[in-house]
Amino acid sequence: MATAAPDRTLRATDLTPRDWLEAGQSLLRRGGLRALKLRPLAAELNVSTGSFYHHFTDFDAYQGRLADYFAGEHLASILDTIMNAERNPVDRIRLLAEIVRRRGLFRLSIAMRAWAESDSRAQAAVERNDAQVLTFLSHCLEANGLTPHQARVRGYALMTLGLGKVHAPDLDRPALMEELIALLCTPTDATVATAAQEERAWQTKASTISS
Repeated sequence: MATAAPDRTLRATDLTPRDWLEAGQSLLRRGGLRALKLRPLAAELNVSTGSFYHHFTDFDAYQGRLADYFAGEHLASILDTIMNAERNPVDRIRLLAEIVRRRGLFRLSIAMRAWAESDSRAQAAVERNDAQVLTFLSHCLEANGLTPHQARVRGYALMTLGLGKVHAPDLDRPALMEELIALLCTPTDATVATAAQEERAWQTKASTISS
């Protein structure tokens, strides 16, 4: 007796646009932009290609939504989760690093940057994403005692390290990232002295203006 084909109709009706966007990010993480096609996308969700058009007018419109999702709802959800889960600023950075590692988000970010070379929508999304992540890291680092300039420089360094693809089989990447976070997030005597100097300069300027 022949086995009946799986009924995909009920599953397809349960899907939301966000499900399709998450599936697209999964394809990007694993295979880059060349993997982002309609048939593999539908297969990722185990539905027919026709159900795609219940949510998107065409594939180009979908790609525009996918690019926007990267710097919009997707990132906002991650940062909101971190802010609600941790109060300590360095622990917030640690949690971000853990989420990036666990979900393979550095591969997604690399794929988005490659896509941005040929699509202005992806380029704009990458720029918005970077600005938001850098602001988040800078605020955390300032809360841990660094000056705004120091926080921004070190935040940029943390972002760059997170995108690194250096082959180092003798190093444990999570342990390495933890050491780098400790190194970059901890104010040294020199950074404390610089912060105090900047504070005195600001007070002198404020006093001059008010007099």
